[in-house]
Amino acid sequence: MKLTVVGGGSTYTPELIDGFARLRDTLPVEELVLVDPAAERLELVGGLARRIFAAQGHGGRIVTTDDLDAGVDGADAVLLQLRVGGQAAREQDETWPLECGCVGQETTGAGGLAKALRTVPVVLDIAERVRRANPRAWIIDFTNPVGIVTRALLQAGHRAAGLCNVAIGFQRKFANLLGVAPADVHLGHVGLNHLTWETGVRLGGPQGENVLPELLAEHGDAIADDVRLPRPLLDRLGVVPSYYLRYYYAHDEVVAELRTKPSRASEVAAMERELLTMYGDPALHGKPALLARRGGAFYSEAAVDLAAALLGGGGSPYQVVNALNGGTLPFLPDDAVIEVQAAVGPSGPAPLPVPELDPLFAGLVANVTAYEELALEAALRGGRDRVFRALLAHPLIGQYAYAETLTDQLIAHNREHLAWA
Repeated sequence: MKLTVVGGGSTYTPELIDGFARLRDTLPVEELVLVDPAAERLELVGGLARRIFAAQGHGGRIVTTDDLDAGVDGADAVLLQLRVGGQAAREQDETWPLECGCVGQETTGAGGLAKALRTVPVVLDIAERVRRANPRAWIIDFTNPVGIVTRALLQAGHRAAGLCNVAIGFQRKFANLLGVAPADVHLGHVGLNHLTWETGVRLGGPQGENVLPELLAEHGDAIADDVRLPRPLLDRLGVVPSYYLRYYYAHDEVVAELRTKPSRASEVAAMERELLTMYGDPALHGKPALLARRGGAFYSEAAVDLAAALLGGGGSPYQVVNALNGGTLPFLPDDAVIEVQAAVGPSGPAPLPVPELDPLFAGLVANVTAYEELALEAALRGGRDRVFRALLAHPLIGQYAYAETLTDQLIAHNREHLAWA
């Protein structure tokens, strides 16, 4: 089995490598190719990756290259984890929206749209080259904004699924609180990427006992602290929102916080410099503790599980993925991309039935889905008016004066990445 990681020079790649090494019985990788145009950091990451494989007794071959076409040639699956513009672009995404009193964040709001506009054309070009190399290859997208990028891939006819670590993080945390194995926890996870709620927590599978009410009653304070929302709100909702819902439920509070502290991008950039120095140490044979602060907990487990299921070699029968709606949420278009539990196999993910969604949640999902449709149109076709329409539609913006100003700032800060600007 050959797997290729596009964006293999990321400082987070050793987490993925560690998962491939530990879980080799689930996903027996014979050749792993790390593709990245940044040759210096790729060699640092690649060197550590080889040492991790060797230390854990993995016999697979690790190849590093800046040649995308060579890297994807013959690959059974291609994992996308790229960041167009790097941390410098992320720094911009997180700062200029604050000038209008809007959330500055790399995956939602104006910053998320900027990232989508930079990313979608690049990902589609990569996907076409993957299709030419092997039409049966699966593309697994970790690249944010995952929902919009996955919709772009599926709309273009690629064999693709999107993956985020929010669900697996909740699964692991709930399992720990309940004192059970993670595999015994089945989430009622529903919504869009970075806009999801846990509406049920069932033990043993989709038909198991729902213990969410007991979980909230006994561990509500810990869960509230984790998602950074008030315990009384969780009690009133009767569900567990992902921490990304804080941008919607406590927007002004979040903006005030963001204005008084360094951006997350600047923190990550400092961590990356330190990590790359560590990776260059030939005595290092495992992922350093600092990597846990980089973000993306349980990323490797989720990646292995999904790849194994898609390639027919194993993996969990039910996984939370980003996939076509196809009537699962009847109030959304069939070609919308939703994030729900799905049965996953070699033919791809098939979303499981979802109970009728409370209008309190369904309304926000419908609103953001409309924004994502407009965002994808802007990413594919360009143009100031399309950018403005997407921003005006976003519930975190929604005022024409803000949308006008943010449109101009988005284009000004991203002109080098926008072919039409």
